[in-house]
Amino acid sequence: MRIISLKTIKNYVEQHPESKTAFQRWAKKVEKAQWKNFADVKKDFSTADNVGNQHYVFNIKGNDFRLIVVIQFTPQFVLIRFVGTHAEYDRIPDCSTI
Repeated sequence: MRIISLKTIKNYVEQHPESKTAFQRWAKKVEKAQWKNFADVKKDFSTADNVGNQHYVFNIKGNDFRLIVVIQFTPQFVLIRFVGTHAEYDRIPDCSTI
C-alpha cells in the first residue's frame, strides 16, 4: 500500500515523540501490505474499525493514539486524515466524514 500524507504522522511524532516507534511499526506494516478488502486489514490489525465512507480507524500504541485513514483498495493507497490522542479522537463527531 502507498501511504499518502505520511508527513502528517511525521509532524505529529515530532510533537509526541513517545508515539514514534508505534507509528513507525504501523507505517512499515502498511507499506508492505497488499490489502484487497477490510478482512485483509483485520488480519494485520485486529483492532482496526471500518467507520464507513471508506474511512478506517486504527488504535496505535495500545489505544493511546488513534489514526483515521481512507483506504482505496484497488489503487492500493492509504490516505492519512487524522492523527491524535484517544481523547482528541473522542471529540470528533463523525470520523467517517473527516
